[in-house]
Amino acid sequence: MSDNDFEAIFGRVPVMAILRGMGVERSAALSTTAWDLGIDSVEVPLQTDEDDRALREVVRLGGERGKLVGAGTIISVEQVAAAQRAGAAYLVSPGLDATVVRAAQAAGIPILPGVATPSEVQLALSLGLTWLKAFPASWLGAGWFRHIRGPFPQARFVATGGIDASNAAEFLDAGVKVVAVGSALEDPSQLDRLAALLAR
Repeated sequence: MSDNDFEAIFGRVPVMAILRGMGVERSAALSTTAWDLGIDSVEVPLQTDEDDRALREVVRLGGERGKLVGAGTIISVEQVAAAQRAGAAYLVSPGLDATVVRAAQAAGIPILPGVATPSEVQLALSLGLTWLKAFPASWLGAGWFRHIRGPFPQARFVATGGIDASNAAEFLDAGVKVVAVGSALEDPSQLDRLAALLAR
């Protein structure tokens, strides 16, 4: 797999789920909520042993439904291997580390690095990446994406950090391909609005 596979990974659905530090049971429950809602992509950040167990369980559940699961907060080469052992189909990083990117590429697993500046976007593109995670999106603001698309029209952005049903549409309207939500999946008042986003 390669960077180009993110088009298929996200399944043309403009919302993904991030299940950070939720443990095995909550991660399993919320991944099921996400899939039932129509969200194809679920990411489990990998920082602790409990996260590893949660990732493995969500990967197992995803396998039963034909869904690919990613591992997030990948900041070292060692985590690339650990995520693969747990069954992750793709990786997500909070920042851009060329060493980690190259390790993922060598392992044949797509990686979505975090960027927040034009220099980082340019470096990511030079590494052969076109799908990028913009983080923290709420701090960057939707306007950032309108400006950055000028010099980098080939970049495709996943916006993460501080996004829920109340502001997701603003980022999508600014040209973001995918927005990431987390705790919003536990808020019944947001589920209908998230479902409406999936119909865009």
